[in-house]
Amino acid sequence: MNIRKIGFYTSLICFLTLINCSKSSDDNSEQKIDKTLNLQATGDSAHDILSNEKYTKLLIEIGYVTGFRPTSESILSFTEFLKEHTFKEDIEVQYKELVSPEKDSLSLNEIAELETENRTQYNNGETLAIYIYFSDAPAEDDDDEEGLVTLGAVYRNTSMIIHESTVRNLAAQSFFITNADIETATLNHEFGHLFGLVDLGSPEVNSHEDPDAENHCDIEGCLMRAELQFGGPSNKGHISNINTSNTGAIKAGCSLSGKTVLSLLSNKTARGAATVALDDECKLDLQANGGR
Repeated sequence: MNIRKIGFYTSLICFLTLINCSKSSDDNSEQKIDKTLNLQATGDSAHDILSNEKYTKLLIEIGYVTGFRPTSESILSFTEFLKEHTFKEDIEVQYKELVSPEKDSLSLNEIAELETENRTQYNNGETLAIYIYFSDAPAEDDDDEEGLVTLGAVYRNTSMIIHESTVRNLAAQSFFITNADIETATLNHEFGHLFGLVDLGSPEVNSHEDPDAENHCDIEGCLMRAELQFGGPSNKGHISNINTSNTGAIKAGCSLSGKTVLSLLSNKTARGAATVALDDECKLDLQANGGR
């Protein structure tokens, strides 16, 4: 074998070795990511979200069905809400367009399965990842005739669903309330539960949890308030519009009703406020648990 051939084979072996080493390094990097950190109960990551002790960056992955991307206005308001109440200055939002699952409605288990299929970002190093899915299908238990519809829900420590199709249908019923208004109120309310409100990972400094609506505030006008009486004369119309439910292993920490959001936004409009805000007691709870 001549010198040229020896040189060629030597170079080839080195090249293949480098590729294998690089691939092995990438595989090891992927294996280091512990997805179970993002599969805990609602509120379990409250302190980590609020403070900078363990994670200094917040990465929001937004998976949305084609045609159902949230408004840029609501996402801007949402990130401002996060910066107002946490010490996370580094907040990145990533968008991922998804095909429709072609479902008439979605159960919590189906939502969790879609997250497993589509979520790409998990806690890694000093980055805490949140997944929010904007769907083209309503919640499984919605009743349009009774006006009982769910706008969003949290079901894990870093997981959220926004039923964007329902958001748009609800906004179309009002001349004064926009898609962005409803998206913002829903995002902020649901993320309030990921903050650990009320007494869901961020302990109460002073008692203000509504005795009739677990993990919600009893102070009028608060973002975390739960309105209990709504609907028509039937018994179904007089149930809590914030549902805490179990579906298999998946538990909804909160399912936010359209009636609640319209009530909150109507009060906001009457007061001339820009957004629905947290009351002082909720803010105090967050500050005591590492928030701003």
